[in-house]
Amino acid sequence: MKKLLLFIAAVCLLSSCTQKQEIVDNPFSGPSPWPEIRKERIRTLLGPAMQRAGVNGWLVLCRSNVNDPIASHVGGENAGAPAVFYFELRGNDIFSIVFTPEGEAAALKEKMLQDSVVVVDYNIGAVSTAAQYVNKSLKGKLALNFSTKNEFADGLSSTQFQALTGQLSPEVRKNVVSSEELLYEWLSVKLPKEVEIMKKAAEITSQWEIEAYEQVVPNVTRDVDIANFLKEKMRSHGFTDAWAADQNPSVNSGIDRGHSHATDRIIRPGDVIQTDFGIRVYDRWVSDIQRFAYVLKPGEKEAPADIQRYWEVGVEGNRKAKNAMKPGITGIEVDKAQRVWMAENKSQEVFWGTGHSVGYQAHDVGPRLSGNQAGRIPPQDAYRPLLKGQVFAFDGFYKWDIEGGTKTISVEEMAVVTENGAEYISPLQEKLVLIKSN
Repeated sequence: MKKLLLFIAAVCLLSSCTQKQEIVDNPFSGPSPWPEIRKERIRTLLGPAMQRAGVNGWLVLCRSNVNDPIASHVGGENAGAPAVFYFELRGNDIFSIVFTPEGEAAALKEKMLQDSVVVVDYNIGAVSTAAQYVNKSLKGKLALNFSTKNEFADGLSSTQFQALTGQLSPEVRKNVVSSEELLYEWLSVKLPKEVEIMKKAAEITSQWEIEAYEQVVPNVTRDVDIANFLKEKMRSHGFTDAWAADQNPSVNSGIDRGHSHATDRIIRPGDVIQTDFGIRVYDRWVSDIQRFAYVLKPGEKEAPADIQRYWEVGVEGNRKAKNAMKPGITGIEVDKAQRVWMAENKSQEVFWGTGHSVGYQAHDVGPRLSGNQAGRIPPQDAYRPLLKGQVFAFDGFYKWDIEGGTKTISVEEMAVVTENGAEYISPLQEKLVLIKSN
């Protein structure tokens, strides 16, 4: 009995140590830094963004159940009765004010996110009170959340838009513009604190993808088994998906499938495995990383020369894209830097752009690193200049024919634009992961 008790105690101690180690290894186990980061973003980034967008005021209408997609960025995520969040550019500074019924006023005052909280008469409402204030104070352009180009700037319903603009003065009404440019300028730039969070998330993402490949048993393991391994990693750490749960991670050992779910395909010798995976931490910031492996055939000690060359071309394409990044250069120029390299190395045409902004979403607001695909009209955002503080996930491509279709290596890494160029924010995959066959 004594030995049994000692064994049980040892097991409990090991379990305790394991749990403690798990907490230590999870850099996102504490309270979310979002409330303080949000304050800093409004205080330091919103004013310059409004100046670049050429607007003097920005009004956001928040409400319960069907809220504006930007609500959590301005402090309106808990709105019950309609509340209006208004930001006014005064010189180089931002003055913020929220118009709210009494029900949410106390909580908003405690958050201390706005410079002023105005408690409105419930019978009059926040929209009417805010409109009166804007009519008296605004001098210049008023940005509202309606847009055909940017879903994050399209939070106003048509009835909300009519109710609000119907109470604005003729002078203010003729100066109403979409907030799409403002939100583009504001959301695309991340604070250094945010980049550090994304850096840790990217490191974890990459590490787990490599660990997933270590579980593969050729002729037994399925693509979906790799996906399930990564899903369990997320679950055990309390992370969520960086994009649609059914397609994260996307694991593919066969022919190209694009953005899709992992299937029951059994991984076989000679396969090139692609894993596209991202995690969301603090329910806010995301990563987007791809890792590749080759399954050795019996007798092979390294990948065949053609596969190795395709891999090396993809790696160099990614590096050329990163080396092209710097403030002021456009997304289409970054895309071209690696597509010229692809053409020189006889890669087939790839439908996707080289890369995209990443941050609050896997495909975040920001410049598109795209535009040079054959037969496609470049998206407008491909002509936008890169800004310091923008973060991108971007690929180095090589595409070739295999039995039944094509295969594309897309070496995807993440980098942040700096003052003079760009820096990777996670360890790079320099070599193909090699999986031995029994």
